[in-house]
Amino acid sequence: MTGLTAQLAERSAALDYSALPADIRAVARQAMLDWFAVTLAGSREPLSSIIAEEAAREGGTGVATLVGRRAKAPPLLAALVNGTTSHALDYDDVHLSYIGHPTVAVLPAILALGEAIEASGRDILTAYVAGYETLCRVGVAVAPGHYALGFHATATAGSFGAAAACARLLKLDPARTAMALGIAATEAAGLKSMFGTMCKPLHAGKAAENGLLAARLAANGFTSRPDAIECAQGFAATHGPDFRPGAALETPPGGFYTRGNLFKYHAACYLTHAPIECARSVARQSGFDAAKVRDIALTIDRGADKVCNIAMPRTGLEAKFSLRFTIALALAGIDTARLSTYSDERTAEPRLQALRDKVRIEFVDGWESSRATLDVTLEDGRKFSAAHDSGIPAADVAAQGRRIEEKFSSLAAPILGDAAAARLKDAVGAVEELRSVRELMALTG
Repeated sequence: MTGLTAQLAERSAALDYSALPADIRAVARQAMLDWFAVTLAGSREPLSSIIAEEAAREGGTGVATLVGRRAKAPPLLAALVNGTTSHALDYDDVHLSYIGHPTVAVLPAILALGEAIEASGRDILTAYVAGYETLCRVGVAVAPGHYALGFHATATAGSFGAAAACARLLKLDPARTAMALGIAATEAAGLKSMFGTMCKPLHAGKAAENGLLAARLAANGFTSRPDAIECAQGFAATHGPDFRPGAALETPPGGFYTRGNLFKYHAACYLTHAPIECARSVARQSGFDAAKVRDIALTIDRGADKVCNIAMPRTGLEAKFSLRFTIALALAGIDTARLSTYSDERTAEPRLQALRDKVRIEFVDGWESSRATLDVTLEDGRKFSAAHDSGIPAADVAAQGRRIEEKFSSLAAPILGDAAAARLKDAVGAVEELRSVRELMALTG
């Protein structure tokens, strides 16, 4: 076993908790806390209710918790429901090495499996990092053409990440881990054309479900190809024009892809974040008056055109994928971190639509996807400019943690209550000390 699939399987199976630096463990805990925050808040979304009700109709032995609901489901259904729910608000973390959302694909799978086998908190954290690293390596191997062709990498690469994470939690050897990755390869799917619909969150849920099923089947002797990523008519050959196996094996900055995790502080598509920050900067400048704007010029990488360029959004969900509308919100001084901002009613406000329609976008080639510049001209001829790059990971992990805790409290407390939210926060902070992940999941309903 010498191909890429086998090498990724061997790396994932060999990852040990003792090999994880302190800051990687800290980022992993922060990602868990952020995931619980967005999943609890997302549990009140209509799409979450629809899929949870579907899971209830399926029945089965309920051993895994549905976050934000006083209900349990079989592990596969719990992974599907919790994964979908966690991406419902599009407020979860991202990684720009492959342009996707890693945690919503990986964590729901290992939490569901972890409850079923009573895994320890330390094992959950280790499996999370193993899945995260594998997901990113698969993603970079087929970037950028895979995403540009129209595949949603959260769904596709995410299926590999969930499979690797669950295989690590089950302590599968490299050969069976490779089988799990092969099963995930033939399951992986998800279309970017679904952005702005309920199917985008479903992609995360399916990735979690796919990966969990792949690992459990592999554990029981189900076979696939041990070279499923790189073989003829395999995942890489059929899912895009670019395949760089060497890129998947390179050492990322700092030694771990997990170190480059980016958290969201605006409840919209991540590629809108740099433009939002530019608009916020302009709005703070002395003398700026949003009511007297004549022209707004945004410059951003061409890749954003097919991700978040819904010109005239009709719903709050579509507004999350509109460069023009999110800029209008920020220029108008409206808090883009609040979930209530992205409502159908707000999207239909005439003053915001008028501001939205003044935005001109220049898409350029060769820019980082996280970079943007904004030039705003007022009716009297005055100009205001700003630039921002949202793709730079926080240098201060502790400060990042405090910001995640604030986000968690704002999203979780309205669902659980202040005291219960605080207990869940403390449990995540000490996750490595938990004997069973069931102790953690019991705090989420």
